Amino acid sequence: MRQNRIMTSTQNSWTRPRSFLLIIALYAVALTGMLLIASAIGTDHPVKGLIVGFAASVAFLYLASQIVQNGSTFDAWWSVIPPVFAIWLFFVLDDADAFTDGDLRRLAVAVCATLWGLRLTANWAIGWTGMGHEDWRYRMLYETAPMPRWAVSLTSVHLFPLLVVTLGSIPMAIVASHSGRSFGILDILAVVVALTGVTIQQFADLDLRRFNRTKKSGDVLNTGLWSRSRHPNYLGEMMWWWSLWLFTLAAHPAAWWAGVGALAMTVMFFAASIPLAEKRSAERRPGWEAYQAVTPMVFPRLRKNP
Repeated sequence: MRQNRIMTSTQNSWTRPRSFLLIIALYAVALTGMLLIASAIGTDHPVKGLIVGFAASVAFLYLASQIVQNGSTFDAWWSVIPPVFAIWLFFVLDDADAFTDGDLRRLAVAVCATLWGLRLTANWAIGWTGMGHEDWRYRMLYETAPMPRWAVSLTSVHLFPLLVVTLGSIPMAIVASHSGRSFGILDILAVVVALTGVTIQQFADLDLRRFNRTKKSGDVLNTGLWSRSRHPNYLGEMMWWWSLWLFTLAAHPAAWWAGVGALAMTVMFFAASIPLAEKRSAERRPGWEAYQAVTPMVFPRLRKNP
């Protein structure tokens, strides 16, 4: 109990501007270190360099989170890394002699990743209140997991995202290293799926932000995209990761197995993120069961609820 009071006091001493300055400084150090490591390993092994650098950045941010006692210092790193991967691979493997179909595909991946990352990071920044806030899921894990807080933070908050983001980013490496196939229908489909996913996320988050400004205790969001799906934001997120797999099939069909990354993301949402959110909503919102009965969990119906 005394430790919790100390942690709360430490978190509450941070103003929002000061909190953002801390995150910017931490991420600048983490990103610089990551790219220096990738450069040191060399352009002959760009993917290895990125993965080792990413792991080092996670270790650094984990140590920082232990100092400030807040796992949410890591939250936005999730949306920073994939664009960095995509942009790095585009420039490192760029053919200076000619702009090929492989370059166009890598550029498409980099653009889609950047749009996704910018939108997700901006949404986090708008909603984040500062170091006084820590994700409710982390707090729940700290209280229920049969291990110390530092171990929960290491395994569940830092190492698990390291694993799933690395798996999810495998398609970028395959696209970057296979440039022989023409830019075609599968690439166009991948772009459409990626941008549709980002758009769904954006409108879902706008609906949620408007709802949060006026909601009363126990209210249920059942308008906009949320009238067709209970988790449209997660649907958009999964679509974006599966779009990377489509890019992989376009670049190198034999690497169909790279869908393991998007599959890992999907399993994470269906096995952990969605059940936790559903349980919390059922406990806090009296009208949740009625909403749940008429609204699909993820995949939307074409018509609005009756």
